[in-house]
Amino acid sequence: MQYSFASRTHSLLTSPLRSVQKLAKRDSLISLAEELPAEELFPVSALAEAAGSVLSADPRSLQYGEAEGYGPLRQWLSESWSRRKGLHMEPDRILLTTGTQQAMDLLVRSCTNPEDTVLVENPTSPGLLQVLRLHGVRMIPVRSDHDGVLPEQLAELLLKHQPKLFFAAPNFNNPTGALWSLERRLEVLKVIAGTSLLVVEDDSLGELCFPGSPAAQPLPPLAALEERQGEQVLYVGSFSKTVAPALRTGWAAGPSEVISMMTAVKLMADWQSSMLIHRMLHHLLLSRHFHLEEHLSALNREYVTRLKLMDQLLRRSAWSGASYELPKGGMFLWVRLPGGLSGDVLLKAAALKGVSFLPGSMCSPDGENHDYIRLNFTHPGRDELMLGMNLISEALREFTARS
Repeated sequence: MQYSFASRTHSLLTSPLRSVQKLAKRDSLISLAEELPAEELFPVSALAEAAGSVLSADPRSLQYGEAEGYGPLRQWLSESWSRRKGLHMEPDRILLTTGTQQAMDLLVRSCTNPEDTVLVENPTSPGLLQVLRLHGVRMIPVRSDHDGVLPEQLAELLLKHQPKLFFAAPNFNNPTGALWSLERRLEVLKVIAGTSLLVVEDDSLGELCFPGSPAAQPLPPLAALEERQGEQVLYVGSFSKTVAPALRTGWAAGPSEVISMMTAVKLMADWQSSMLIHRMLHHLLLSRHFHLEEHLSALNREYVTRLKLMDQLLRRSAWSGASYELPKGGMFLWVRLPGGLSGDVLLKAAALKGVSFLPGSMCSPDGENHDYIRLNFTHPGRDELMLGMNLISEALREFTARS
């Protein structure tokens, strides 16, 4: 039978990212491509205690709940942000979502029509690009330097295109790991002040800041720096990278009108995220068996060790001519390949050897950055990371020998 699908789904079925994700699931293949934390660092015993306590204490944990999400968890987020980030956001301006990806999808569905213009950092998250392509919006990239997006270009694009949204990740951009300076954050807020632009700030990786770097204490999010908090910045993030992805708990926090509309769309999408998971997570965060700050410190100590190992392996002769900057946090290393080699071409050779990574072209709205690759250093263990990098080095040497 011939089925007829909506034209907007074509971008999903033909997405190169889908092919890389399928490749990464192959048995015996080492994946440096995915956006995964380290499984061995999940707080398994504390989560098990939380699940048992919640299930035994109140059968309402298995009942429907508020579309906005579990109230006490939203209250905890509000108090935590105020204490740790200087962000003052009342619980009724927080929507709990099924991860960051759903928050982005709900927002785009709520605020854009096909062919509307939005601004994105370049490069940016491949998952975000998928959402934007699905909804048929027009994406305009904004250039950056080592301090963040360029305010002058942002001002020009605002005047020229009147975009509705600007998607940014000031803390450890996916894929580059870039960290905006405080001065640049303030300049960007000055540029957008008085406009109708809504900035969507993805802080999913903001807690992954490495010891010994100036970012050991993360810079305040844009949402905490704007003069009238919650007016022009939507603050988005999740517990996926810090506690466990399977909890599927993210958030969007910001302007009341935007949160209300996103909540109405969420009711149509899935009614609510899991009340059981929300209660488990809230119990975990208050439990004497788990301390979030200590957990984050342990994560960051291990991740910086793996990043240093990857750096050592990149200093070998096979990578001569490659260039990169070590990030101060996050999950990824963004590497420019030597000799203008295409990341897409190198991936084909590396996959035959049993290792994958993400080509840079999948992180750009127009397929640029073909000579870059994104390497994940948080998921593979140290031995697996060494083997994977050695296999990519073999593929690189073979290309160098041919040239």
